[in-house]
Amino acid sequence: MNIPNILTLARIIFIPLLVVLFYLPFAWSMPVAAGLFALASITDWLDGYLARLWDQSTPFGAFLDPVADKLMVVVALALLIERYEALWLTLPALVIIGREIVISALREWMAEMGKRGQVAVSWIGKVKTSLQMIALLVLLAFAPGSSLANIGVATLYLAAVLTLWSMILYLRAAWPHLSRSM
Repeated sequence: MNIPNILTLARIIFIPLLVVLFYLPFAWSMPVAAGLFALASITDWLDGYLARLWDQSTPFGAFLDPVADKLMVVVALALLIERYEALWLTLPALVIIGREIVISALREWMAEMGKRGQVAVSWIGKVKTSLQMIALLVLLAFAPGSSLANIGVATLYLAAVLTLWSMILYLRAAWPHLSRSM
């Protein structure tokens, strides 16, 4: 167990705390939930950075890091879908969740074929993740209908567009292998 892996595990431990904070009936609970989400987002970047810097990458960390990321994002999106109860927020949330499922399955399948590197994370994926984290942070922190929440929704839509774009790029990279197995 090393510091990068501890940070990844902390992100998973933050998930039930995020849910509890989200449902607490206090004015301070949503900003604190957003702060916890921000902390989790920072650990997402920090664990990878430290693992590379200190040469502490492990198979456990390589497995757990994307799982922790996806769990945190999916839980935050599910909470926001409930909070907003609106199609216009549910649609980009479902695009993001659906893409994560498709790309996770694609990466697993490509890894089984020994072609995992052909569906590696791209710069579009990194920008998408950054926009997604900013959108979720803003949407968690501010009440629906506020100006800042509206900016969060717009940012979530930008993230959803990049989500589709990156999914298309991943599928295009994998298409030669997918089409051979049809």
